[in-house]
Amino acid sequence: MVFHKEFQTAGKEPGLQVWRVEKMDLKPVLKQLHGNFFTGDCYVLLYTTAAPSYYIHMWLGSESSQDEKGAAAIFTTQLDDFLGGGPVQFREVQNNESLTFLGYFKSGIKYKQGGVASGFQHVVTNDMNVKRLLHIKGRRAIRATEVDMSWSSFNRGDCFIIDLGKDIFQWCGSECNSFERLKASQVAIDVRDNERNGRATLLMIEEGGEPQAVIDALGPKPNIPAGSPDDESVDRSNQKKGALYMISDAAGSMKASVVAQTSPFKQEMLSPSECYILDNGVDSKIFIWKGPSANTAERNAAMKAAEQFIKEKKYPRHTQVQVLPGGGETTLFKQFFCNWKDKDQTTGPGQAYSLGRIARVMQVPFDSSGLHTNKTMAAQHGMVDDGSGKVQVWRVEDGDQVPVDPSSYGQFYGGDCYLVLYSYRLGGREQHIIYTWQGLKCTQDELAASAFLTVRLDDSMGGSPVQVRVTQGQEPAHLMSLFKGKPMVIHLGGTSRKGGQSRVGSTRLFHIRQSSTRATRAVEVEPSAAFLNTNDVFVLKSSNTVFLWRGVGATEEELAAAQYVTSFLGGGSATEVSEGKEPAGFWSALGGKKEYQTSRSLQKMVKPPRLFGCSNKTGRLIAEEVPGDFNQSDLATDDVMLLDTWDQIFLWIGNEANEVERTGSAKIAKDYVDSDPSGRRGIAITTIKQGMEPPTFTGWFQAWDPKLWETDPLERIRARF
Repeated sequence: MVFHKEFQTAGKEPGLQVWRVEKMDLKPVLKQLHGNFFTGDCYVLLYTTAAPSYYIHMWLGSESSQDEKGAAAIFTTQLDDFLGGGPVQFREVQNNESLTFLGYFKSGIKYKQGGVASGFQHVVTNDMNVKRLLHIKGRRAIRATEVDMSWSSFNRGDCFIIDLGKDIFQWCGSECNSFERLKASQVAIDVRDNERNGRATLLMIEEGGEPQAVIDALGPKPNIPAGSPDDESVDRSNQKKGALYMISDAAGSMKASVVAQTSPFKQEMLSPSECYILDNGVDSKIFIWKGPSANTAERNAAMKAAEQFIKEKKYPRHTQVQVLPGGGETTLFKQFFCNWKDKDQTTGPGQAYSLGRIARVMQVPFDSSGLHTNKTMAAQHGMVDDGSGKVQVWRVEDGDQVPVDPSSYGQFYGGDCYLVLYSYRLGGREQHIIYTWQGLKCTQDELAASAFLTVRLDDSMGGSPVQVRVTQGQEPAHLMSLFKGKPMVIHLGGTSRKGGQSRVGSTRLFHIRQSSTRATRAVEVEPSAAFLNTNDVFVLKSSNTVFLWRGVGATEEELAAAQYVTSFLGGGSATEVSEGKEPAGFWSALGGKKEYQTSRSLQKMVKPPRLFGCSNKTGRLIAEEVPGDFNQSDLATDDVMLLDTWDQIFLWIGNEANEVERTGSAKIAKDYVDSDPSGRRGIAITTIKQGMEPPTFTGWFQAWDPKLWETDPLERIRARF
């Protein structure tokens, strides 16, 4: 088969690649514009993991033509063949994307009006004459849709972004809540940093407090209507059992015959020489399973068979389709089988909905000198290389940038802001990325100065660098790969200024964990035994001793990273302590022995955790999944959150959750478990309250911060404006 020239680079590096269908051809989309989609176009996306394994997404805009959809399908099939027929394929329809897809874009996705046929192009622009209006919808899966630049597009229940080029206004309706404002702010910051190269000014405004610039752009303001409920989400408790069909082309055309009407199924129902449809019905999702020995015609026609099945069943046009090769099944698929056994567990992308994504990664001795060449580091942020280019780091001090001693590159203090300039070569040309790292305990003046200095550095380089603003705790994997064999170390507070980092006589505890992208990070936490975790490594420095504590489930790479941390803490050589064999002095330094996370399922999990928000903000109580890898900041304080760790369910009650959410979420949790095709009825459901989380809950989040709730999350993100 003839393959498109763009596929020569497909899957060569971990991370995300995006192409747009342009006049029956494929053109790449710039990485800083990933997440932007023209509604009149179709796209092909490829996510490559470190294993490697592959995930292909065909995205169809609501206004795209039939020819463009057909071309996207052809390119998807070609890409699948080019990669050996092993990728998982997804059919994505605008406004109804899978959570796997949405998880690639933590700042949300943006729908732009028009398309290639109208002359609209994906470009990074410093043009300050932009004039557009974005409507922000969603609390967990964020979508920003370009709408008519008119007051008639507004409502009181949502947030909007009024983009006037040099000024970007986030308009908040009087009926929207703080979590919706928080998510809208992430979109506004992304527009400024990636589309405007950091050159625009952000301002959050409330309904009724519009400045003259907004009135000039939109005209006299009329009465704004109330918001309408968002009914896009599906309550998991309404999910029906699946049905299994076999696909055959024996009669010369694709036919689907019933194998079993209800789940759970048995794995032996799947013949390796056939293809099957698993119908998840009202959940608007169907799976195609391609047997490894199925004939080529059946395998290549899988997506077409799925679309024919959707039409015959009169299912919605936006029904999601996943095409799974034998051996590449996600856990969501395998849950429909009561006796599923894997020969080898496959690795999938770091996204929450593709439940089979985490492999049993072969443990190899840690080679710190090879950390910077680990190409998996580029996966999370989709950057172009493995971090082996040139690095320069400055600290923001008194409104200026002060060079950081190269010997301490990779160490970041919560009381500081930093500029990291990364330079590398691509296609014979030098390219640049500016990371602006902002500590959670830095001052407002330092935040403002870091933004100004980033633009100044960008200007001095002719406006060519890509800018990435990073908040402490949200570091992308590529940033963590830049420090030549050293893990990234994040100090809880203090500053790297002379004397600012010394805490003589104090007790300090560092939590070392390897992420799903195999990037290793050391994060300082409060020195308490409650923060220990059986799956990780910790470094404890007391006034006269340094302990290196190794949990039962820790990896060699985490251990080697911890040894690096001990090298700069001082206090002499570290005493290595194995879990369960701790001396009395270890517990004494931590203020006594306390309960901590002892479940080893974090390391062994074939079924990674899932996080849902239970909310009635839409007018009815629903459970909506958080896409992508979650963290503590995804816990909405005005909701009830459901954390599924497979053998236990947690209900986390936010302080601002209303009575309906508090009382109704228990039923959602029970229905969620009872409706699971794998038959998990009767597992434990634990209810906990914000601010009183036990280690069995906090252990699923790296570097849990018990003081996070003391500051309004919206105020924290406003500081980045």
